[in-house]
Amino acid sequence: MISDLRSKLSVYIGELLSAGRTVFTRQEAQHALGITQGAFLDAAERLQRRNALISPRRGFYVIVSPQFASWGAPPPSWYIDALMRYETADYYVGLLQAAAFHGASHQAVMEFQVVSAKRFPQIKAGRSRIAFYFRKDFALIAPGLEERKTETGFMKLSSAALTALDLLRYPRASGGIDNVATIIKDLSPQINSKQLAELAQGIEKPVVQRLGYLLDWLGEQKSADKLWSSLSTRGAFGWVEFNRAEAKDPVFTPEVIERNIRWRVMVRRYPEPDS
Repeated sequence: MISDLRSKLSVYIGELLSAGRTVFTRQEAQHALGITQGAFLDAAERLQRRNALISPRRGFYVIVSPQFASWGAPPPSWYIDALMRYETADYYVGLLQAAAFHGASHQAVMEFQVVSAKRFPQIKAGRSRIAFYFRKDFALIAPGLEERKTETGFMKLSSAALTALDLLRYPRASGGIDNVATIIKDLSPQINSKQLAELAQGIEKPVVQRLGYLLDWLGEQKSADKLWSSLSTRGAFGWVEFNRAEAKDPVFTPEVIERNIRWRVMVRRYPEPDS
C-alpha cells in the first residue's frame, strides 16, 4: 500500500515536471490523488528521503529533478515566487543577490537574500540557503521592484537604485563597507538617478546620507546630486557615522578623519573597493 502511494505520488510529480511545474502544495496533491493527509505525508516523506522532494515550508513542496539531484534542490530562483505567494507575503530578491543578478558582484553570494513583509526563519534547501530580511514599507518602495524572468516563470527583484539603498540599510547582510563600495561602483551605470531620488523619500535619512556620501566619494555626481535634492526637501538631519560597525568598540574605534558637511557624515576609514 505504501509503495503504491509512493508510486502514485512519483507519477504525479513526473506529470507536473512534464507540464513545466516544479512546485505543488499538499492540498493540490491530495485532491489530485484522492488520498488522505496521512497517506500523502507518508508517501512524501519517503520521496524526501530519496531526495526527490524538499519541503521548505510546511505544506509546500519543491520537486528535485534529476538534473539537480547532486545539489539537493533546484535554485531558489525557480520557486521563490511560488513560495512567497503560498505564504501570502510581499517580497523581492534583494541585496547581494540582486546585485549579482544585475551583474555587479565580484564574489559568489553565499545566501539567496529575500526582503519580505513577513518575518521568516532561514531556509536550508539542498546546497542553497535562503535568508529573509524584514521590511514593512513595501508600498513606499514598490516603484523600485522589477519582474525578472526565470526558468520557471518570474520573480520580483529590486532595481539597481533600490539595491543600492538596501546595501546601506542592511549592512550586516552586505559584506562590509568595502564590499558595498565595490558593488555600488559596478552598479552605478544601471542606477536610475530619478528613481533613486524618489525611493529615497521613503527611506530613513541616515541611510540616504551614507549612500549620498559614498556616491560622492565614488565620483557618481549625477546620482549623488539627485539624492541630495531629495534629502534636502525633508528638513533637518543630524550627523551619522558612515560605518556604524567601526564606531562601536570604544577601544579600537579609529579617530574621525573626515566630517563631511554636505551629508553630515563622519568617516573613520575610507572604503577600499576592489579594483
